[in-house]
Amino acid sequence: MRRSRLTALVAVAAVPLGILAACSGGGDEAAPAPSSTIPVTAKPEPEPIVVAPLTGLPLEDDALLDRPALVVKVDNHNKDARPQVGLDLADVVYEELVEGGATRFAAVFHSGDADPVGPVRSARTTDVDLTANLNRPLFAWSGANAGVSRQIRSAALVDMGWDAVPKEYYRAKGRRAPNNLFTRTSRLFELAPDDVGAAPALFRFRGEGDAVPAGATPAEGLRINFGGSTNLSVEWTWDAGTDRWVRTQAGTPHTVEDGTRISAENVVVQFVRYVNSGFVDTSGAASPEAEMVGEGEVWVLTAGRVVRGTWRRSAAGVLTVYTASTGAEIALTPGRTWVELPRPGQATVIEPTPPQPAVRSTDF
Repeated sequence: MRRSRLTALVAVAAVPLGILAACSGGGDEAAPAPSSTIPVTAKPEPEPIVVAPLTGLPLEDDALLDRPALVVKVDNHNKDARPQVGLDLADVVYEELVEGGATRFAAVFHSGDADPVGPVRSARTTDVDLTANLNRPLFAWSGANAGVSRQIRSAALVDMGWDAVPKEYYRAKGRRAPNNLFTRTSRLFELAPDDVGAAPALFRFRGEGDAVPAGATPAEGLRINFGGSTNLSVEWTWDAGTDRWVRTQAGTPHTVEDGTRISAENVVVQFVRYVNSGFVDTSGAASPEAEMVGEGEVWVLTAGRVVRGTWRRSAAGVLTVYTASTGAEIALTPGRTWVELPRPGQATVIEPTPPQPAVRSTDF
């Protein structure tokens, strides 16, 4: 009996499903044939890539999109301030002319931190308009004369200077004052008030696969001489191995304290007019002020090429637009950007060296 039941079960298992249904009783209707359609599972939409507004690079932490910009004034005295600390970590760096042909940096942080950064130095009147289109950024500085300080404190920014939050600054050992004052960006970001705006997108960036802007020509680099008694020289050179422009200052590689060479994916040379600010420094030298509103010539170094065009800014709170000679807005390589602010005529593009003709040897 056990063997017969096993044989019957095997036989039933071998009967087609349609016959089994017909033999099961319960009506004369035939069972529907099995469907030949294979259900398709829809592929999930890819998550949108969130990019940093100042660099165009992917952001690992979406919460950083709500973070304000933080501008840190960093000294560039060729002997006393170098090597700087944290300058290579800024998303954007502006180099502005100060007294005697010397320069000072306005380092803009957003997507990352520099703990520490410095040496932090005093502000200039140029900084009022320079920072006005950053949605009320945090501003780290170490003071200025009374007139400049009044302008800074009444500007569209959040005072995070040494006078405002002295506990967030410290004096570094091994450096002489005033080039020994440092701060930490992470601590300053923690103090940001709730009513500050998020950092804006200062530039347009190329997407993956986008071509370099039309009208771009190959360039090996760029030289700037800021003039004045200091006559500071700056050079940016294309490094094909890293796809970046590397910086040289006063004839030596510009490095930060840990030895890292300062570099950037883009160098924007925005030629501006300087006027007398009406103030002087501690030595009595007149302090120049860059006219950041208006228009002028611009050279954009990106992807081993230079794009020549025009910059325009209609008001202090409006973003600067960089337009190529073709009329199209200039799109940058995603990454860090340095904005140089020389006077017209103070910069020269380093053209590629033309290939030399091959020398033929002749047998006599």
